[in-house]
Amino acid sequence: MENTADNPQEEIQADMYLKPKFKVSWQVIFAVLMFFYMYLPILVLTFYSFNKSRFSAGWEGFTLDWYVKLFSDTRILVALRNSLTVAVCAVAISAVLGTLMAVGLARYRFPGKSLYQGVSYLPIIIPDIATAVATLVFLAALAIPLSLWTIVAAHIVFCLAYIALAVSTRLADLNPYLEEAALDLGATPVEAFIQVLLPQLIPGIVSGCLLSFVLSMDDFLIASFTAGSGTTTLPMEIFSRIRTGVKPDINALSVLLIVGSGGLAFLAEYLRGRGEQKRTH
Repeated sequence: MENTADNPQEEIQADMYLKPKFKVSWQVIFAVLMFFYMYLPILVLTFYSFNKSRFSAGWEGFTLDWYVKLFSDTRILVALRNSLTVAVCAVAISAVLGTLMAVGLARYRFPGKSLYQGVSYLPIIIPDIATAVATLVFLAALAIPLSLWTIVAAHIVFCLAYIALAVSTRLADLNPYLEEAALDLGATPVEAFIQVLLPQLIPGIVSGCLLSFVLSMDDFLIASFTAGSGTTTLPMEIFSRIRTGVKPDINALSVLLIVGSGGLAFLAEYLRGRGEQKRTH
């Protein structure tokens, strides 16, 4: 006699095999589409930087000639040197002033502290065009001739705010009693700052410096308003060339800038992560 009774366990196992093991939620699909939308222009730019054609109308073959040509372009190299000079000088000065400003605002009380704290972060909020015009008017009122160093002075304004903000964020997570313990053990305020507080602020200082460096290298508006005759930064040089059309060598330069900026961003995140691990352990 044949057994026709159904076995519930066999049905459950059969249903498990029939159901798909991997489900893709709409959140994953949405995230993938957003990332694709954001990074598709970068992928297209990278693709055409290896195009043999002088124009981006069609693909004519793979080549590295545009990268070779880029490194032999004197105007690009001079503009890159100027941008690096401005960024390094502005970030170095802002790192010292921004760290001291953040520590002073966090640790000390003085008249007008709230007003000063609000004004000190205004360069982050104010549009670049307003900062550029205000800086130009200020330099003209003092009869200061425009040069590479006026760009440095203008970049210090916003670099200072970004570094101070990064350091103040780091300060909020630190134990304020460590400095007091160092002072109780006989350290001077300067020694307590250098040996106790400063090592803990290094991740915040470095991340603020890297962010300010990228912003300074990327700045066009403020540099174009405060640059002297014959002084050209890299964004100004790129803008002067793309007005007649985007050439493959500019594509190659853009790819290198994206890779460099991405490397700095990953380095800043790595240093921030290490700082968080040391603080938790």
